[in-house]
Amino acid sequence: MPIDVRAPRPEALALANDIIRVTRYQLGREHPQFCSPYDAFRAVALALRTPLVDRLVETQRRFTTAGAKRIYYLSAEFLIGQSLRHNLLNLGMLDVALEATRIIGIDLEAALEAEPDAALGNGGLGRLAACFLDSMATLGMPGFGFGINYQFGLFRQVIHHGAQREQPDHWNADQNPWLIERHDQAVIVPIYGSIVHTSDRRGQYNPMWLDWKVIIGVPVDMPVVGDGGRTVNYLRLYSARASDEFDMQIFNSGDYIRAVEQKIQSEAVSKVLYPSDSVASGRELRLTQEYFMVACALRDIWRRYREEHSDFSRFADKVAIQLNDTHPALAIAELMRLLVDEENLEWDQAWEITQATCGYTNHTLLPEALEKWPVSLMQRVLPRHLQIIYEVNARFLDAVRRRWPSDSGRVARMSLIEEDGEPRVRMANLAIVGSHSVNGVAALHSELVRTTLVPDFFEMFPERFNNKTNGVTHRRWLLHANPGLCELISAHIGESWKADPLKLRAFGRYADDPAAQQVFRQIKRVNKGALAKVIESATGVTPDLDSLFDVQVKRIHEYKRQLLNVMHVIHLYLEAIEDRRLPEVPRTVVIAGKAAPGYVMAKLIIRLVHGVASLVNNDPRLENRLKLVFIPDYRVSLAEIIMPAADLSEQISTAGTEASGTGNMKLAMNGALTIGTLDGANIEIRDEVGAENIYIFGLTVGEVAALRPTYDPWHYYHRSPAVRRVVDAIGGNLFCPRLPGLFRPIHDGLLYGGDRYFHLADLEAFIEMQARAARDFTEPARWTAAAIRNVANVGRFSSDRTVREYARDIWHVHAVGEHPPEVLS
Repeated sequence: MPIDVRAPRPEALALANDIIRVTRYQLGREHPQFCSPYDAFRAVALALRTPLVDRLVETQRRFTTAGAKRIYYLSAEFLIGQSLRHNLLNLGMLDVALEATRIIGIDLEAALEAEPDAALGNGGLGRLAACFLDSMATLGMPGFGFGINYQFGLFRQVIHHGAQREQPDHWNADQNPWLIERHDQAVIVPIYGSIVHTSDRRGQYNPMWLDWKVIIGVPVDMPVVGDGGRTVNYLRLYSARASDEFDMQIFNSGDYIRAVEQKIQSEAVSKVLYPSDSVASGRELRLTQEYFMVACALRDIWRRYREEHSDFSRFADKVAIQLNDTHPALAIAELMRLLVDEENLEWDQAWEITQATCGYTNHTLLPEALEKWPVSLMQRVLPRHLQIIYEVNARFLDAVRRRWPSDSGRVARMSLIEEDGEPRVRMANLAIVGSHSVNGVAALHSELVRTTLVPDFFEMFPERFNNKTNGVTHRRWLLHANPGLCELISAHIGESWKADPLKLRAFGRYADDPAAQQVFRQIKRVNKGALAKVIESATGVTPDLDSLFDVQVKRIHEYKRQLLNVMHVIHLYLEAIEDRRLPEVPRTVVIAGKAAPGYVMAKLIIRLVHGVASLVNNDPRLENRLKLVFIPDYRVSLAEIIMPAADLSEQISTAGTEASGTGNMKLAMNGALTIGTLDGANIEIRDEVGAENIYIFGLTVGEVAALRPTYDPWHYYHRSPAVRRVVDAIGGNLFCPRLPGLFRPIHDGLLYGGDRYFHLADLEAFIEMQARAARDFTEPARWTAAAIRNVANVGRFSSDRTVREYARDIWHVHAVGEHPPEVLS
């Protein structure tokens, strides 16, 4: 079929021809015109690999020539989302691609939407890691992610009769076009086996790790394009393979099942993210995953360093390893094993290198969320690493005892081994002891890490502890997700804010301008229309575009208090039906998020959301003034539709439980007003946008701590008729008429289980603040002015700023070539 050429730009014509060639010779289709949107996506992405790989190779050459120090960001999650639009934007090729696809007669927008999200993460931890990779590339830093190439990701969430069901997410079924295979750089990962206690020729103790099994780690690289395309780094992901496809001798003897057993067991390591740890086999697989990730990463780092250096004296000058939470904490033990066992370094020298190389980011204040592995399990799976951890612990506790000679309680708290009950290895303690930097991810969070989570370690190593408030990449969450708003901003203040989001502050001058407000509201309405289509398709509910879009999207967890949100909806419903007071403004409450497969209470909360929604959405007495919807299978591409459409952002975790949050930043960046507690980064958002442009309610961290020893939820139940009515409704069968008693565990947890997350203590204040937000929403000029001030004053929460701080204070790296020195200022 001839190409329709009407004076196209040469680069568009070249891309069009590349797409045609890829379609025919790689996809086996006659012409792109006959491709499905999914195949069209693959064709455009594969055609784009040529400039991507060229710039990737050039970037690596530039880093190598400069002898640059490299950052290796180790994370169990990288929530990348879709990449085609983002890569085209960062390469400056979106207009070229639009022209090229018009020439050959395919719908680029349909192709963009057909791309499956890369299912390599779950929540904020993985999305933060993805934002950091984007910022490091944009800032010209040699920064690389290392993780696992999960075949099925976390899971695809479907809702069946109101209940979450988990299905495999076949995101990579047809070989994702972004993944570049590196079979020549596969690594050998030893596991299991035993320790033989021997001595070397000098008579010194020389343990030998023998009889181990082998897993092969096969890497693929996903290019990470910085803004402007000057730097292309990569995310390296490893798939687990058996050491041999199967034992042919066993196969030929007729035992076909046992022949492939090793292959199946080995490859299970990279099947899914976070296998359930409710059973022993799941715990073993999860520990194996974490070790596999760090063993592959460290072997690759070691190989690259060895290509350019003859000894390890400069290792920490050339390598920075950042541990994103405790999942990669075994990197401490693995690096020590490589240096001591394979490089024959003395222990003290190896330990000095390890500490100088590694940094640890803490992401949780919940003690139960700090990983602890049974010693018996680690002894079976990683005997040499356990031996190294015990040696680290013995030397460390000697130092603790020298400083506090009579404080056995402190020694027990700081030990890397928890001795109460079954002995367990405390991975957070290992990460702290083995790193030169320990950072929290919001000012409040970092303070609580120092004062309540690990105060003993802070007292011993005060210089290690620091704060690095999280950020999000405004390129994806504003430029990519909300182009209409970007056009409005640029029309008023120019385009320099795109490179320096702090310059968004100038947009605040137009907060009270009627013309700017009108256009802002029009853009918001268009965005709400896009979300309404998604809601109707997913739930059958048709939202009122003039209603207040009240949004809570995040992982389902009790401390994040989706239950508090639902309790407010119940209050509004009962107030309308029993008290005959309809909501002051129409409201559409949007909830989305996944519950861990084994988290029974979180999954029951999802059922409650659907039970309440079934009643609320079908009661004509509400006159369509209240809707509640749960959008299934929350993911990055869905978030990119939700964030620009939100009016109100629910950030309502119990004070002192949320490390930072990043959804709060994305929503504020898109003009949603926050209703939240003084928790995580909400405090810093309030400080930036102004207390008058945010809705803060509830107990503070200090008040929670003071109340906890004597907290009695019955006090609030008896004191407040509104609270009592909501709790009674949950305990009854109003929302589960066909399954009586279904929600009784939630009711009993609130009243008899101690209400651990203070729902009843905060409910009245939440209801009052929600009423204030509703009143403000009835004044469009006032609401829009506050929304514009939110957009204008959250530039500080760009991940570019966060990464600059890591580079300056922890990694000690700088931009390499083609980027001005002031890029880190």
